[in-house]
Amino acid sequence: MTIQANIEDKITQALQPEYLEVANESHMHNVPPGSESHFKVTVVTSEFDNKMLVARHRILNQLLKEELDGPVHALSLHTLTPNEWQEKNGEIRKSPPCLGGSKAK
Repeated sequence: MTIQANIEDKITQALQPEYLEVANESHMHNVPPGSESHFKVTVVTSEFDNKMLVARHRILNQLLKEELDGPVHALSLHTLTPNEWQEKNGEIRKSPPCLGGSKAK
C-alpha cells in the first residue's frame, strides 16, 4: 500500500469525512521522482465541529504519527467542518512552489 493510500485509509476510518483529498505534492520539492514525502490533506468532517484549528491538527498529527515519524517530511493540513467547507465553496488555496533546498540557489 502506498503512503498516500495509508493516509487516506487512516483518516477515513477515524473521521468518516464528508470530503477527503490527500494530494502527494512531493513532485513540487527537491526529492527523487516517485517520492511520497510531502502531502496536502483536506478533510471535511463534522468531527471538527466546536474544535479549534489547533485541536483539529492535533487529531491528524496523532492519527498520522507513524507517517510523520518516518517517510512524511511535510504535511499541509486543511481541516474544515461541513459548514466551513460550504462557505468556501469547496475551494482550498493552491500550495506555493517550493523555495527550499537547492531550488532556492
